[in-house]
Amino acid sequence: MANSSLGSMLLSSTDPKRLHTWYAAALAPNDDAQLDTYRVLKFGEFYLMIDTRADITDKNPEPGRMILNFDVDDARAVAARLNSMGAAWLSELEDRDGSYFGTAIDPDGNYVQIIQISEEHRAAMEQQQATAKE
Repeated sequence: MANSSLGSMLLSSTDPKRLHTWYAAALAPNDDAQLDTYRVLKFGEFYLMIDTRADITDKNPEPGRMILNFDVDDARAVAARLNSMGAAWLSELEDRDGSYFGTAIDPDGNYVQIIQISEEHRAAMEQQQATAKE
């Protein structure tokens, strides 16, 4: 069986300009381009493509079905930036034994999780993965 990888996601909106502006300001992408009608934001090796569709509503009716997880270097700085933008929170940023987690809500009602894993937790996860492969 051939290997595959998840490299991008289409995030549709009735107002893609507003959504693009929010993600670009909130999460500082590595790259921000326009390709035809798409806005393409690059975060690490992952591309978030924002466009419109005729078959969607203004707000996501089931935002828990899909959550965008962003690994960040400084979760407190990202949370402060989101707060300065007036972002709504499903779950405010909290310290969980040295790792930080918070779930913001984008203008279309999608859940956006901000994650900063501590070095200690990251090392433990890598150890568990190595042990599972043995």
